[in-house]
Amino acid sequence: MDISMTHVLDLRSIFLARHAQHVVLIHFPIALFLMGVGFDLAARRRHGTHLLTAAQVNLTAAAILIVPAYLTGLLAWRFALAGQKIRGVLLDHLLLASATTLLVMTTGWLRSRSRPHPVILLVVELMGATSMALTAHLGGFLSGVNS
Repeated sequence: MDISMTHVLDLRSIFLARHAQHVVLIHFPIALFLMGVGFDLAARRRHGTHLLTAAQVNLTAAAILIVPAYLTGLLAWRFALAGQKIRGVLLDHLLLASATTLLVMTTGWLRSRSRPHPVILLVVELMGATSMALTAHLGGFLSGVNS
C-alpha cells in the first residue's frame, strides 16, 4: 500500500487542494444553466407557467453559482502555474470561461427584469449554452478527461 496516499475523507486534502474546488464547483452552474435553458425552451413551446418558474430558478441559481466557479478557476491557474503566462488550450479555456460567465450573468439579469424581450433572451441563452459547451469541452482536455 502506498503510504503517500491520502484518506478518502481527509478534509484537509479536500478543501486545501490547489484546484479541486473548481473541478467540483463548475458542474453546478453548468447543469443549472443548461436545464434552465431547456425549461425556457419547453415553456415557449407549451406556454407553461411552471416551466417558466423552473427556468427562472435554474437560471438565477446558475448566475449566482458561476461567480465562485469562475473565481476558483482563476485561483487554480494562479496556484497551479504560479501565475505564469498562459497560452494554448488554457488561454482558450480562460477566454471562453470569461465570455460564458458574462453570458450567464446577462441571462440572469435579463430574467430578473419584469418583461425581457423574448428574442433577445433566447439569443443570449443559446449563445451562453454554446459558449458553455465549448468551455466545458476545453476544460475536459485540461483535466485529462478528453485526452
